[in-house]
Amino acid sequence: MTIIPATVADVPALNILVNSAYRGESSKKGWTTEADLLGGVRTTEEVLATQLTNPAATILTIRADDQLKGCVFLEQQGDDLYLGMLTVDPLSQAQGIGRKLIDASEQYALARGCSAVIMTVITLRHELIAWYERRGYQRTGILKPFPKDPSFGAPKQELNFEVLKKTL
Repeated sequence: MTIIPATVADVPALNILVNSAYRGESSKKGWTTEADLLGGVRTTEEVLATQLTNPAATILTIRADDQLKGCVFLEQQGDDLYLGMLTVDPLSQAQGIGRKLIDASEQYALARGCSAVIMTVITLRHELIAWYERRGYQRTGILKPFPKDPSFGAPKQELNFEVLKKTL
């Protein structure tokens, strides 16, 4: 498997991948679905293109046999690296791809002088929080409201994020 930064040419494939892993019926083939919590799309090509033009950010991709299998959004925020949109193709989950992306993200953070990796996870995603905890991330108790921005999805119930952190 190859991990490389995304380019603008990857935007259409990234959009399909992320939305298929988080929302809709296709996402229910994997364990990371948010389809029961949120409607709408997880991202758009416009959002992804904007993320790729941010000089403090990148999207790492992982490929096997030239097939896009996963991605992760990373943004340096002071001494921390924000990790978001960790995505693995629903049919390729439970094969260590997510772990490889986490490891690459932590190496990326260290190479940029970051002292910690932070992320936000929907508080109702207990199995996902437990997965991150097994990888050394700790719950901070810091809660953030879910955005009221429809481009991020339409909540089917009241949702909040919790900040998780791993000191490197």
